[in-house]
This record gives sequence, structure tokens and C-alpha cells, in this order.
Amino acid sequence: MFSHVMIGTNDLEKAKDFYDKLLGTIGVSPGKVDRHRVFYRTPTGTFSVSKPINGQPATAANGGTIGFLCNSPEQAKAWHDTGVANGGTTCEDPPGIREGTKVYLAYLRDPDGNKLCALHRIP
Repeated sequence: MFSHVMIGTNDLEKAKDFYDKLLGTIGVSPGKVDRHRVFYRTPTGTFSVSKPINGQPATAANGGTIGFLCNSPEQAKAWHDTGVANGGTTCEDPPGIREGTKVYLAYLRDPDGNKLCALHRIP
């Protein structure tokens, strides 16, 4: 359904450093800078971080969450821990299996306040 997801940042270098490390935990290669954007391309889609082209400050979406698929609970936990160690902040419940589900979730906010989620569906 989606070709790409793009979020805003106010510090492209800081965002690239954060996402290179964060997405590296799930096997994504370091991003490629293209003027005022960083692209992370994979066979299943593209994630991008951009300075707003209108010159206004980037703001986080209120109510928005971007989810990243993980291969295991351990990978999702490593994703979360890497994010927190590199300027992200934990949010929601602690990483873990949600009661009554077979889903392992880990939430954090990036340095610009964008809400992110690592998700692993347990078979």
C-alpha cells in the first residue's frame, strides 16, 4: 500500500546518526543524504527524514506512530535500547508482549519527538 514514509527533522545530521544506528538494528543500511533529506531504501519500502522544504520548524505528528517490523522480540528490544542510547526517549509501556496479544511492542520518540514503534508478531 505504501511507497514511503517521510518525517521531519530540525537537525539532519543528528537525525541521520540516530536513524543509521536505530535502523541498523533491523538490518537497514545507513541512509543516503540527498540535499535536505536522508533516505533509507529497502525492498519493502522507503523511510525518509527531511528538513521541511517550507523553511518552518519540523514538528511531530500528534497521534501519529511509525512502526518498524522486527524478526524477533530480541531484535525489537535491541532496536528500543539503541534508540534510547542515541537520544530517543522511551514512551508508552515498557517493551514487551502486550497482555492478551501475541505481539511484542517497543515504543520510543526520536530526538525530534516523532513516535516510533518496533513490532514483532509472535507465531
